[in-house]
Amino acid sequence: MPIGLIRELWEYHHWANRRLFDVAAALGEEVTSREMGSHWSVPTLQAMFVHLYGADRIWLRRWNGESDSTAGPTYGLDIATLGELRRPWDDLESEQRRFIAALGESDLERTVKVRSPSGVMVSVTLGMMLLHVPNHATHHRSELATMLTIASGSPPDTGIMSYYRDNADARRAGGR
Repeated sequence: MPIGLIRELWEYHHWANRRLFDVAAALGEEVTSREMGSHWSVPTLQAMFVHLYGADRIWLRRWNGESDSTAGPTYGLDIATLGELRRPWDDLESEQRRFIAALGESDLERTVKVRSPSGVMVSVTLGMMLLHVPNHATHHRSELATMLTIASGSPPDTGIMSYYRDNADARRAGGR
């Protein structure tokens, strides 16, 4: 598995998360904290973003050899508003970028042991875990997109081809 593919997937992951986060944040705390029903993985837009942040955070901790004792829908995080989440999430993205930038091809084959939710110890390569996290977020971004559609209308596309078009447009305009 090429490290370039991993890095590209993570850039897309950050772009897609930010795109939906910005749409939700513009709606205000009243909308983002509104209960949307128990049929979602997490019942509010704000809590869903906390879940995505928490998952990214706990996986990075695991990869760095830190304890991962807090798991679950909100990972033990007490973040009352979506606005409170922006800065920690920006900081986490910076940490993730540094971690991924420092990786070489051989690091992707390193085995990392983690405890499953049922308590079983599982060994998985770092490369597969680096694929898992953006894949996990894709599921929740689809829930977020549906929640946003219900709350305010269809959000912008977060598909990977939109990411490539957005980057191409930014390069043409002299950005990124």
